Amino acid sequence: MTGTGLLVRLAVRAERVIVASWTLLIVALCAGTVSYVHRFFPTPEALRAYADVIDANPVFLGLGGPVSQPSVGAMAAWRAGGLPYLLAGWMAVSLVIRRTRAEEDTGRMELLLAGALGRYAPVTAALLTACGACLLVGAASAAFLIAAAGLGAPGSLAYGAAIAVAGCVFAAVAALTAQLAQNARTARALALTALGLSYVLRYVGDASGHSWLVWLSPLGWSHLVRPYGDSAPWPLAFSALATALVLAAAYRLVARRDLGEGLLPVRQGPAEGPSLRGPFALAWRLQRGLLARWLVGVVAAATLFAGLSGVAPRLAEQPGNVLSAFIQRYGGPSGDPVDAYLWIILLFLGYTTALYPVLAMLRLHAEETTGLAEALLATATSRLRWATGHLAFALGGTVLLMGAGGLVTGLIAGSLLDAPVLPRVMAGALGQVAAAWVVGAVAAVAVCALPRISVAVSWAAWALVFVVGDLCGPLIGLWGWGRMQPFHYVPNTVAGARFAAAPLLTLLALTALLVALALARLRTRDLN
Repeated sequence: MTGTGLLVRLAVRAERVIVASWTLLIVALCAGTVSYVHRFFPTPEALRAYADVIDANPVFLGLGGPVSQPSVGAMAAWRAGGLPYLLAGWMAVSLVIRRTRAEEDTGRMELLLAGALGRYAPVTAALLTACGACLLVGAASAAFLIAAAGLGAPGSLAYGAAIAVAGCVFAAVAALTAQLAQNARTARALALTALGLSYVLRYVGDASGHSWLVWLSPLGWSHLVRPYGDSAPWPLAFSALATALVLAAAYRLVARRDLGEGLLPVRQGPAEGPSLRGPFALAWRLQRGLLARWLVGVVAAATLFAGLSGVAPRLAEQPGNVLSAFIQRYGGPSGDPVDAYLWIILLFLGYTTALYPVLAMLRLHAEETTGLAEALLATATSRLRWATGHLAFALGGTVLLMGAGGLVTGLIAGSLLDAPVLPRVMAGALGQVAAAWVVGAVAAVAVCALPRISVAVSWAAWALVFVVGDLCGPLIGLWGWGRMQPFHYVPNTVAGARFAAAPLLTLLALTALLVALALARLRTRDLN
């Protein structure tokens, strides 16, 4: 453990801005949900009526589980839908991988270990920093809910503890995947896959009523605390036990693993190199894995949410101001709850898929920072051909993903509702593409013009669009902020809105302008 304190100070200095940003995001989410509940449920009768609606509807149960008590705090915790737990886990995974496996990939860890540092110091420092960040997020959330929102201290402390412990569990998972994988990208993908599967298990368990599935999910243990109701912090003991077991495995592997290597077997490559006939073929080889994983994820999400469309006709029969507001907002002139639900599915797919072109463009940035782009551009390949190869798959992949999501949603919903909804759903899904392209074009400008801060700018652009958008924004009380992002201007053709070419053409023109600016800057600046 020699040198652990030194590495902790180094990690805190390097991560202070990122951790502060995550903390503000999660606290703002908690604040938004409380404001939302105060706005739409001003009386105990309204709270009780909507709690009855939630407990009787599998779609709502899947979002946040059953409401433990018809109170402001319990309703706010349900309205957050487990996002604070999910975001805390995401923060912890990213931090641990950056301070361990990513440092090995760059060679900095070998340099540090050549000094007076123990073998266990890097992973211990990363875990202490990540768990400290999770405790900070949990404490800040609880303090805000007590001091500013006026909620009860026991429930707020239980809520903050559930957030912190959820992050600590996945910090341990990230420490384990960092020992198993051959590089930071694979380690991060394994840990985030575990995080996503945990959320899906919890969602399916609550939506279907099979509570045993919730008990299989680390995020489910935090949900079982049920703050502001009959709070039961004892499920967090499962989180502590799981964290200890995973950490024991991770530390055992640290002692057995060679620096820079992984313990999972690596698939052998072909005996002969691939025949790459140009930058587009190279971009396809580099981007195809990311595109395939996203395609599987989009199809799975569309299948899951479209499979619940059979309950959509009953939404209008449920009381509640919030439900009525959503149906009026997304159901078109007729206020059809089926159309509202289908449009919400497409919005979710659109906002999520907008992250794909961001990640595709960041792959271009990775090629530059690792020096591979410099080797490629030393040949007859021009910068524009190199960049446009990745741009083509970023933009074309978005069309493929939204087309697949719309097709699956339309087919499943049409069969369950016995209605010809496929044409309207496909039109609505493809209409989201232009908005997602704008987000990808912003990432292209960041990568080509602002390479030093391109990762932060790209992720911030997508996060801003997602948080203030027409899907997440209303859930946290930001009803009027949707005009700040491009998805707001996509016509809701699912609910019968008239197709308007002007907004889509404007989005396409904005995308073309941003891409042109990005390529123009790439031609004139120095690499790295």
